[in-house]
Amino acid sequence: MKGKTVLFCLLALLLCQSVYAMTGREIMEKSDALLDPDTAKSKILMLIHKGGKVIEKEFTLQMKQFDNDEDKALISFIRPTKIKLLTHSHKGKDDDQWLRLSSGKVKRIVSSGRDKPFVNSHFYYEDLTSIDIDDYAYKLLGEDKAVGEDCYKVEGVKQIGEKVYDKVIFYVRKSDYFVVRVDFFKKGKFLKFLENYHIKTIDGILTPYKLKMELANGKGKTELVLKGLKYNIDIDNAKFRKEALR
Repeated sequence: MKGKTVLFCLLALLLCQSVYAMTGREIMEKSDALLDPDTAKSKILMLIHKGGKVIEKEFTLQMKQFDNDEDKALISFIRPTKIKLLTHSHKGKDDDQWLRLSSGKVKRIVSSGRDKPFVNSHFYYEDLTSIDIDDYAYKLLGEDKAVGEDCYKVEGVKQIGEKVYDKVIFYVRKSDYFVVRVDFFKKGKFLKFLENYHIKTIDGILTPYKLKMELANGKGKTELVLKGLKYNIDIDNAKFRKEALR
């Protein structure tokens, strides 16, 4: 019996070591493998906290997966303005973004301008593009807690395309590999962080019903609250054409 017990203990120890031996890349691959919808349509309330005031805005978000692991997303504001932002995500190169102003004028957001706030919120245009796992080099920093969850802490440094951030740190929930927090660093300094809350499983897809982007110095934040959501519905490809913005 004693020999068996020692053997089982050794096997258990080896299994534990194999888990801890995962690389940052392997952890992010597990996160990237989580189920995504083919399409999504949602209504979102945006709350911008600045200088003791809260500014409310509301928009719809439509997304669709296309061939070659590329996707497209359209943000259309309902109030207080009629601004639209169209993003075409690409594999292996920077995404394309176009902004339709309230005046009806459409302008392209160049890569060098993606470190600007989107509609005066704490989200940059860069934050509204997709993350291609192959564009980053990863390093496992260890383990930590985020939003009350046990997480793997993985550093990511972008290798392909224009860099807005020096590095980002992903907090990947150990229970299911869902990213619950991201820290953003710019010019060597901790700039801001994104946290996901009220995570539910909808049609098999892990979905945060509240997101918060907050400055590291605590002097401002923007919250996004999901008010309505539908996955895998029919959305016309024409909605995601640049010409449709006009």
